[in-house]
Amino acid sequence: MSQAGAPPQGSKQAADKNAIRPLRVNVPEEELAELRRRINATRWPDRETVTDQSQGVQLATTQALARYWATDYDWRKVEAKLNALPNFITEIDGLDIHFIHVRSKHENALPLIVTHGWPGSIIEQLKIIGPLTDPTAHGGKVEDAFDIVIPSMPGYGFSGKPTSSGWDPAHIARAWVVLMKRLGYTKFVAQGGDWGAIIVDLMGLQAAPELLGIHTNMPGIFPADIDGAAFSGAPAPSGLSADEKLAYERLQFVYQKGIAYGFQMGLRPQTLYGIADSPVGLAAYFLDHDARSYELIARVFDGQSEGLTRDDILDNITITWLTNTALSSARLYWEYWGKGYFNAKGVSIPVAVSVFPDELYPAPRSWTEKAYPKLIHYNRLPKGGHFAAWEQPQLFSEEVRAGFRSLRS
Repeated sequence: MSQAGAPPQGSKQAADKNAIRPLRVNVPEEELAELRRRINATRWPDRETVTDQSQGVQLATTQALARYWATDYDWRKVEAKLNALPNFITEIDGLDIHFIHVRSKHENALPLIVTHGWPGSIIEQLKIIGPLTDPTAHGGKVEDAFDIVIPSMPGYGFSGKPTSSGWDPAHIARAWVVLMKRLGYTKFVAQGGDWGAIIVDLMGLQAAPELLGIHTNMPGIFPADIDGAAFSGAPAPSGLSADEKLAYERLQFVYQKGIAYGFQMGLRPQTLYGIADSPVGLAAYFLDHDARSYELIARVFDGQSEGLTRDDILDNITITWLTNTALSSARLYWEYWGKGYFNAKGVSIPVAVSVFPDELYPAPRSWTEKAYPKLIHYNRLPKGGHFAAWEQPQLFSEEVRAGFRSLRS
């Protein structure tokens, strides 16, 4: 029996489930000491028998990373950065979802939810929070302001780990609408790259009435027959334009040489005990995402600086290590296996596309216009790769502003 004046028990439980709870990150010092101990105890393999990266992540790069990680890297710096932002947890469909939520000081800011990828985390998006929420301090205009929501996908970072199957990208897409509505937003836009690109495509396909449009930097644009031919290893079909042929060849390279991790996680994610048990094993696995990103990261650990720093890279790996989410995040590939990453999906709501030159493939305008009949923005950038928000936050932020400008009331 409920007390006089109190809501019925059922509605209280419902309210509790919808509660938004603050989160503060504070990793015990003994966990950081244990991480360093494990790095120093790494059993190293022999050096690769080639002079290039064709056999995978090179020994010299991994050892340089490990040396820095065990001696000079300071997790507390990124912990302080995270704790300076408003972090929250809320329960959606029985799972705790972590998110950063920064409201702009400007009126009429456009609400935006941004989704990271694999092997990623909310670390990927930290540099775009300032430029998007406070544009006047970063070369933009008041009318370009966003309220920004950056969730950790289920099984990633500080979000809960699903204990049963079913948290696939379509489920995540629906959950993000629940999250934005729970935060009080009746109209919003969504952005994503990597897995985030799949999720915003699916949000576009589901077309919730609250969703005004999406922005993607890894657009799903390949016609089904072209995608299938690239996967099979067939030569480029005749009649393609120069842009289409380049995109085809780059996609074919991804399928044949660049997505070994995707096959492993898509088919047998639970077998990857090594990356849950060895920090260096995890780091090497994360570095081997795509050829252009790996080349950039290898240069960073060789003492050069461009886009990313050693700390950027290790912040992202360390958050996965400390939350023990290597395998819970890997299972997302299993959930989506065989459903198509790069193909056109039939999105009919407004879409903005930014093409960074070192993305897995440069999306040609011709296929992009067919895949997204309501294309409101298409731009090719001079630099930047697969993790564009992380590598080129200024260019990326300018693209997000421009991409959504026409959707502001």
